[in-house]
Amino acid sequence: MHTTVQLQQILETAIKNLKFPASPQQLYDPITYIINLGGKRIRPLLVLMATELFGEDANESINAAMAVEVFHNFTLIHDDIMDNAPLRRGKATVHEKWSTNIAILSGDVMMVEANKNLAKVNSIFLKDVLDTFNATAQGVCEGQQLDMEFEERNDVSIEEYINMIRLKTAVLLGGALKLGAIIGNASEKDADLIYQFGENIGIAFQLQDDILDVYADPEKFGKQVGGDIIANKKTFLLLKAFELAEGQNLEELEVWTKLTDFSINEKVETITQIYNNLNIRNIAKETMDAYLSKALNLLNQVNVNDEAKKDLLTLTNQLMNRQY
Repeated sequence: MHTTVQLQQILETAIKNLKFPASPQQLYDPITYIINLGGKRIRPLLVLMATELFGEDANESINAAMAVEVFHNFTLIHDDIMDNAPLRRGKATVHEKWSTNIAILSGDVMMVEANKNLAKVNSIFLKDVLDTFNATAQGVCEGQQLDMEFEERNDVSIEEYINMIRLKTAVLLGGALKLGAIIGNASEKDADLIYQFGENIGIAFQLQDDILDVYADPEKFGKQVGGDIIANKKTFLLLKAFELAEGQNLEELEVWTKLTDFSINEKVETITQIYNNLNIRNIAKETMDAYLSKALNLLNQVNVNDEAKKDLLTLTNQLMNRQY
C-alpha cells in the first residue's frame, strides 16, 4: 500500500511521462500546456486510491488514471470555449493562447488520447472499464448541456440543479473511483457502492463551491468572491433564495438579477445580505452535509476493513474542509 503522498508522486511522474506525437505541433502543444497547469489531480488520485482500497497495487490502474486526467482536461478546454473564459488557473486558456479552432481540435484528440490510455488496461477488465468510462464521459456532456440550458431559463428547480451538478461534476468522481475499483478486482456490489460514494461527495463538493463563491475569505480564494452573484449563476444559493424570498427581499433579488448595468460591489453586497436575511448559507451547508453523510454511509458499507478506508476518508475531509 502506498501513502497518499506516494500516490501523488506516482501520478506526477506518469503525467510527466505522457507522450504525445510531435507533429502537428499546434495540435499537441495545447495538451501538454493544459495538463501542466496543475490542479489538485483529485480525479486520477481517486482511481489509484480505489485500486489500493481493494488490495491491489496502484500501478495497475495508472493508465486508467491518466485516461481520467486527460479526459478531465479535455472537458476544461471545451468548457472554457463555451464560457468564453480568458483564464484557467491564472493562465491564458487554450483558445486564447492559440485559437478557438485549435482548442476544439486539441480537445477532440485528447478524447482519443484518453482512450489510448484506457486501452492499456489489463484486458480482463477492459469491457467493464470502457463501459464505466463511456457512461461517465456521456454524463459529463449531459451535465454541461443542462448547465447551458439553465442559463436561458427562469424556472430551474433545486432538484434539476442537483441533477445537473451530479452529471457535470459528480459522475466523474464516482467514475474515477469505480474504474479504480474494477481494476482492484472489487465485487460488482462494492464497485457500485464506491461509485455512489464518489457521486455524493461530488454533489457535496459542488455545493461547497457554491457557498465558497459567496462566503470565502478573499485573501485565500484566488478568484473574485461573488463571481457567481455577478454573473447571475443559478447556484443552489440563488435558487434557494428565489424559492424563499418574499416582499422586499424578492423585489431586490428580481431587480438586481435583471440589471445589466450595475456596481459590482453593490450587487455582491446586496445579494449577500439577502442570503443572510434568508439564512441561505446554513440551508446550503445542511444540504451539503446531508450529501456528505450519505456518502460516508455508502463508504461504510464497502466490504473492506476500516484501516484500508483511512486515506480515502482523510482526503474526503480535506476536500470538504477547504477554504478555496
